[in-house]
Formats: sequence, structure tokens, C-alpha cells
Amino acid sequence: MNAPHPSVWIERLTLTDFRNHAALTLATGSGPVVLFGANGAGKTNLLEAVSMLSPGQGLRRATFVEMARHGCGGEWVVSARINRHGLAMDVGTGLKAGVTHSRPNARLVRIDGETQSGSGALADIVEIAWLTPALDGLLTGPAAERRRYLDRLILCFDPGHRTRSGHFERAMRQRNRMLEDGSCDNALLEGLEKIMAEAGVAIAAARCDATAALNAVWQRRYQCWPESPFPWATAELKGTLEESISAGKPAVDVEDDYARALSAGRERDRGAGRALEGPHRFDFGLTHGPKDMPGRLCSTGEQKSLLIGLILAHAELSAARRDGAPILLLDEIAAHLDTDRRSALYEELVQLGTQAWMTGTDRSAFSGLEGRASFFRVEGGSVTAL
Repeated sequence: MNAPHPSVWIERLTLTDFRNHAALTLATGSGPVVLFGANGAGKTNLLEAVSMLSPGQGLRRATFVEMARHGCGGEWVVSARINRHGLAMDVGTGLKAGVTHSRPNARLVRIDGETQSGSGALADIVEIAWLTPALDGLLTGPAAERRRYLDRLILCFDPGHRTRSGHFERAMRQRNRMLEDGSCDNALLEGLEKIMAEAGVAIAAARCDATAALNAVWQRRYQCWPESPFPWATAELKGTLEESISAGKPAVDVEDDYARALSAGRERDRGAGRALEGPHRFDFGLTHGPKDMPGRLCSTGEQKSLLIGLILAHAELSAARRDGAPILLLDEIAAHLDTDRRSALYEELVQLGTQAWMTGTDRSAFSGLEGRASFFRVEGGSVTAL
């Protein structure tokens, strides 16, 4: 079977004063991209630069000031020529010192030369998902990291998820301030709680829809390839709103219940200094399907395989929903995989039709992609095409 041609891919990437890269331009093909070189050469910095072509803070969640090359005055630029369904688009983002802006140190975004009001506009241009060594402990670490990661995946095929989350967070912050200040303006509090209930249930519904769809993808993958080295799994949401929606309760009833809970819990929330119930408190977990074991109890290697299976299932789901797989950023992805798992991963990436950007210290770890990927040697902030 011939691999599908990527619907969205980066033709050219240009960096100026980003991390340890003073100036470079990479011209790539539509297939996988392999960046190899010694530790500290700047490979992950390139992945981070690509991640800045999507909304948010990027794969390291660093401040924009931290991304500037040391000693260059705090400015940086990342730009790219992106091919989307056969049409080329020029996208640029960066930080420019001395620019008058309502939010100092907020990055600028331009699409085909037009300045955008924020990075959210990038969601309509390119979908990017990633897996890095920092996420290896995702299944055992803080719930906040799992929430953030799942929401990031949902954004790839549901850009409106960011807007709903913004509405909820703004209303929640204002309610928290009013409770802290001892406000007794019940009408305003009720209004904020109504916004929180409407947005919160919409957020929870999107998460339920995404996890149900991921579970369906996993089941199909298992039926087609039961011996896959990346096991099927079951995604589970743990939260009052999410559990109510998953149980089939009408959204309007869940909204009413949540609004009443917020009203009844004002004194409790005032004492805690924050809202103790809502979509910002849910948790997300994976169960290893073949073993019927919670992912957090699996071995380190099994957890890595589960996470790779998650990002592959997500890429397949995103491809179906947005007519093309997202660009994947896979940092040091081959480091802890045996030869068979590496080969299986590379075949899946090619068949998915995704432009996957991968890093590693040794070119030989990517031998299964010879002739099917663009290879670059990274050393000391410079990049050489091979």
C-alpha cells in the first residue's frame, strides 16, 4: 500500500536568534524529518521552534523571553513556508523588543504578511502534536500535566476548545477574586457561575468526545494489528462533569447541577482560595488493554509504548477529522525502543502520511527511514542537510 501524501507539511523553516541558532534555513521534503547529532547540539531547539508555529507556549512551555539566543537583545523569529492541501502559506512568529503591545513579551504572529491578534489564529493553519522525554512520566506525574496534554491533543481537531477554555478560566479568575475580596454581589457571582457552567460543560463534552473517539481508534487498530508493539489502551476521564456526560446525562442538566454546586460552594471556595470543582480538576488516565492494568502501574517501557500508541491513535483520529494528520514532533523517540519497535513506528508514521520531525544522537537509529526521510546533522547550532 502506498503511503498517503501529507496534507500539511513544512516546506521551509527559518530561524533567527532562536535558542542556540543564530540564523538557519531548512528546506525539507513532505516526509519524515530526522535531526541527529550530539547532546546539546540544538536538536530539541529545532523541534521547539516548529512547535511555535502552533498556538500556546510550545513543547517546553518556556517563556518567550527564554527562547531568545543569549546576548542577542531578547528578540527572535521563527518563520515557515507551510504547504496545506497543496497551497503554500507563509507563517511567522517571534518576539520583538520595544514593540508597543497590550501584553509585553507576547509574541507576534503573521500569516501571509498579515499581523494576527494572537497565536490562536495558527490553529486554523497547522496542527502539531508532540512527545518528548519530559512526558515519559505523564501517566504517573501530576494530574495538571495530563489535563494539559489531553487538551493540547484535542486542539488539533477542535480549535474552539481553546476559546471555551479561555471563557471558563476568565470567569473563574474573576469569581475567585470576588470571593477573596468578600464580595456579596450575588447577581454578578451567579452570572460568572453561569458562564463557568456553560463553558465547563462544553469543555468536558469535548474531552468525552475525544476520549471516546480515541478508544474507537484503538479498537480498530487492535483488530487490524493485534500484535502491535504499541498496545491498545482505554482512555478514561475522572471528573464530576466528565463522568456525568459519559453516563449520558443531558448537558443542560449537567450545567444546572454544576451552577448550583458552584453557588452552594462559595464559602468553601473562598476558604480554599480557588474553585474546588470543575473541568480544571479532572484527571485523565490510560489502561493497558492487553494487560488490563492501569498505565500508572505499568513498567517504564510499557508506559512509553502506551504514550506512543496514544499519539499514533490521536494522529489517525485527527487525520480523519481534519483531512490530514498533524505534524508530529518526536524528541529522542528511538532512544528506548528496540529494533523491531523502531521499525514498526517508522512504518506507522509513513503510512499515516504525517511529516514527523524526530531527533536522536545516532543516524543509524533511523536506518529504517533511509530513502524516505530528510536527514540533517545538527552540531553547534548549525544544520547540514545530508
